[in-house]
Amino acid sequence: MTSSAKTKTLQVRVPASSANLGPGFDCMALALGLYTTVRLSASERLEVVPIGETLKDTPGDSSNYVYESLLEVFERVGREVPPLRLEIESDIPLARGLGSSAAALVAALMAANVWLESPLSSADLLDLSSFLEGHPDNVGAALCGGAVVATFDGSRASCLTLSVPLNLGALVVVPTYALKTEVARGVLPAHYSRADTVHALSHTALLATALVTGRLEYLAEAMQDRIHQPYRAPLVKGLPEILEGATRYGALGAALSGAGPSVLCLFDKNAGTLPVLHAWLTKLLETYGFAASLLELEIPSSGAEVSWI
Repeated sequence: MTSSAKTKTLQVRVPASSANLGPGFDCMALALGLYTTVRLSASERLEVVPIGETLKDTPGDSSNYVYESLLEVFERVGREVPPLRLEIESDIPLARGLGSSAAALVAALMAANVWLESPLSSADLLDLSSFLEGHPDNVGAALCGGAVVATFDGSRASCLTLSVPLNLGALVVVPTYALKTEVARGVLPAHYSRADTVHALSHTALLATALVTGRLEYLAEAMQDRIHQPYRAPLVKGLPEILEGATRYGALGAALSGAGPSVLCLFDKNAGTLPVLHAWLTKLLETYGFAASLLELEIPSSGAEVSWI
């Protein structure tokens, strides 16, 4: 860190994300307009300051996930960690399948890297974040924005951003209850049939092509899944009904967001169908008798942003 920057605060702002998009299990994701913000500044002692209702139960010391993630960069480049003040804010609900951990991880890694005058390249950060997260989909969307197709072989990651049509919007059902990723992964089978594997490959290819070409009429078919949603349906109230019925009420397609319990519905902003879709989802939630928020979110074309303030 240069001496001129010692009196400044480094800010990193990272979007939420919805992974899988149906069949693209652990390899596709979409950035969403909710954000985690990390601010880093010099201090006389370690200060970890979670801010806001979302983070009220997260640690305010060195055991905080963001601080632990930040240390990964210092350790990787062999640098001693100085006393720092770390402020963390987020409007991404935790344990809801919206990439809150990926956003926190990316924000921490980028903040540490810039603080150290960027010893790691963008490719290095993608590799490291994919390794620490375990898969590249959420971190790819957090880093790059838009929709991404990403791969990870255990050491190296690749990520390509797809150009999302400007008229594509997202309406997300966010339940008040949490669902731990390890629980949602625990219900998945160890093996899949050839038919289900071919189904996943073909539908993922169709989904990526539909987004790139703007052929949004293919999303309803392209977002069909046999790999994870059928097994996770018992964990998420109303999921089968939303997946089956949302397109009849104006959605272009619907999918469980990440490991859930949030559910993503994509719609055409120019079609005027959002009020109908919103009303149907509201009525469905009332029928099931559980609380949830309906969030209309932008799909940001850019990912993590860094600035000095």
